[in-house]
Amino acid sequence: MREKTGTRRANDHSPTEEATRSARGHIGLIVLSSIAVGLGLGLVLDLLVFGGSREPVITGCALLSLAAGCAMLAALSARRTDQPQRWAIVPAICFGLTGAAILILRPSGHVLGLLGWVWPILLVVLVVWMLRGSRRSLHSWSRRALLYPAFVVLALAVTNNRSPSGGRSYVVAGHSLYLRCVGSGSPAVVLFNGLGERTPSWAWVQGAVARQTRVCVFDRAGQGWSGKGVGGQDAHQLSADVRGLLAAANVPGPYVLAGHSVGGTYALAYAMDYPKDVAGVALIDSATPYQFDLPWYPGFYSLWRRASALLPTFARAGVARVYSFGSFSSLPSDARRQARAFGSSPRELRADRDEFAELRTVFRQDQSLTSLGGKPLFVLTADLGQESGWFAAQDRLATLSTNSVHQTAHGATHEALLVDRNYAAVTGRAIVSLVHSITPGPS
Repeated sequence: MREKTGTRRANDHSPTEEATRSARGHIGLIVLSSIAVGLGLGLVLDLLVFGGSREPVITGCALLSLAAGCAMLAALSARRTDQPQRWAIVPAICFGLTGAAILILRPSGHVLGLLGWVWPILLVVLVVWMLRGSRRSLHSWSRRALLYPAFVVLALAVTNNRSPSGGRSYVVAGHSLYLRCVGSGSPAVVLFNGLGERTPSWAWVQGAVARQTRVCVFDRAGQGWSGKGVGGQDAHQLSADVRGLLAAANVPGPYVLAGHSVGGTYALAYAMDYPKDVAGVALIDSATPYQFDLPWYPGFYSLWRRASALLPTFARAGVARVYSFGSFSSLPSDARRQARAFGSSPRELRADRDEFAELRTVFRQDQSLTSLGGKPLFVLTADLGQESGWFAAQDRLATLSTNSVHQTAHGATHEALLVDRNYAAVTGRAIVSLVHSITPGPS
């Protein structure tokens, strides 16, 4: 009798003991460490080892890192806990094979774009699989706190559809360039986008200037609604594209050129290459040909060369859509929608990366322009958020003409001069004042 009782008690476990037994291995920590390893490995490969590489390399490494994280979760949870996450084997295989294929085959941007019609559907199916598997087998805080947010990011990885609002495309030197002109009068104003900007970024400014004269904005080759260009897009190539575009659209010169940020250096390049086509120049918080003389810029340039290579992959993973959702909020609704679509597009972010890599050449080419002579020049500078040396560099820009005005927009940031309605009005008035100072002449 005593032996039976002793046996029964030896095989009995209290609820507390059962909970301890079932919690063996700390599944939450394993989930956290698996995500951390996948993310950390991706950052090391994409930012340090292959920093600045083309999108197939960055994307392939990112997918292999995701596969490693999923494989780690499946293996450790099976060996060290009572909650094996066998569902993680499927995404580990899918991400691993896809990443390896992309690294080996190195598909072009066009092929990746075509695959963009297929992979969102497959990814949604995979996310549903992961969601159902984790709900069935993972009974821990980590499911809602860690896995669900990761699944949401993956689910956001879908393609944005967009279409131009007004304007049209013209074939110039074998490729398509998009141009949107509004208003009437002369001299016509031509707006040059900064890095990461597209035609919708000028919505407020273009509307204000159009009440006084004709104003045109365009997307550079490979950006926005323009087709891919041929060869390297340095300053001289861009100038030739713009001249051919304006001729194809029958926009007579001479023109008032206005550029924001890096767009200012492109405007100066056009004035350097085709001085007879230029009546005046407006530089809106513009970069300068001597950008690398600024104490902080070489370090920033080197870091961003590597970091910008990650952005197309982030866009395909849906991450870009998350941070672009809160951007461009001050633009008109239609322009805001278009700008956000561009800001989260792999194609556009890839174009920004390529353009950024070309800037050193563009700045060096611009240094050949030493003077605009007596042509009207308006330099408008934002006074908030500027790095050291910026205001001196703006003063130097103003010396390019013997007929210049340098004005500071108090309370404005670099971006606000375009996207904020009130400060965009300041930009518009600067351009209009330049137009009024010029007596229109024959083309």
